[in-house]
Amino acid sequence: MQIDFVEIGNILTRAGGFLKTVSSHSAQPYRGCSFGNSLCGVGCYVQHYAHLTRGRRWGGFLEVRRNAADSYRRNYPRERAWARRSRGRFTIFLSSSTEPFLPQEFRYRITRGLLEAMLELPPDELIVQTHSQRVVDYLGLLAGLGRACRLRVHVSIESDRDQFPGLPRSPNPVSGRLEAAKALKASGIQTVITVAPLLPIRDPERFFRRVAECAHAVVIDHFIQGDGTPQGTRTARTPLPAAMEAVLPGSSRLAYRDEMVRVAQRFLPGRVGVNVEGFAGRYLDQQGRSRISGGMLVSRGVVL
Repeated sequence: MQIDFVEIGNILTRAGGFLKTVSSHSAQPYRGCSFGNSLCGVGCYVQHYAHLTRGRRWGGFLEVRRNAADSYRRNYPRERAWARRSRGRFTIFLSSSTEPFLPQEFRYRITRGLLEAMLELPPDELIVQTHSQRVVDYLGLLAGLGRACRLRVHVSIESDRDQFPGLPRSPNPVSGRLEAAKALKASGIQTVITVAPLLPIRDPERFFRRVAECAHAVVIDHFIQGDGTPQGTRTARTPLPAAMEAVLPGSSRLAYRDEMVRVAQRFLPGRVGVNVEGFAGRYLDQQGRSRISGGMLVSRGVVL
């Protein structure tokens, strides 16, 4: 893997597209992702962004944004003012196009520095999205952020399987990510498992029962509608749909997502989000209607 060290002018990108109703900003401590050669990299929508990859193979490069924390501190006053004026609140999604807790993070500490800067100058809300069980290495820091702002940690677990025939293995075992979510929840951190993109699940009832034990809520998203195209045409160019169909016929269709939503609702009533609504913290009520949680997770009138 090629690793480069870069300086960035503004670590805070004003959110548009899929994230526009989720957060005011995104922040990427790295450009590229060393998980790109593993299972989660096969369907990763970021690989299709030519302006980001610049002709490089996804999973073959990593840019380390060594001044991320200083950039955050420098741009914080202007971006917070803009967010509150134009979006109502200053919400950061960390991160939408890389993994914050890559193996390289524990050498270069870019995400740690950025989180420490946020602890000094907190946003109104922070959403941390990760595919790695090593998020718990920063449990104390995240707990501090949870006291400084509204914090949600999203742990991505696409299936109850670690491997699919013909595809590379997951870089982080399902069991490890479930245990990480459980530790986050036990520490009082609002924890959401994101089943995104949804892959074939061997035992849905057992899986969502376990999810309910380890997290406050779940978000389910399919590559159709979830990869930035209405019909999932980006993902259709990858080996993922064929591999899904080989394991479970029909799983590459949107109806499979709706079936899994119905199963999840039995174990997490009022705490199931779908597609962008779920990422924004809006969950289905008992009638299947989306409701705004106001930044908190609410089930049957009880704040979780």
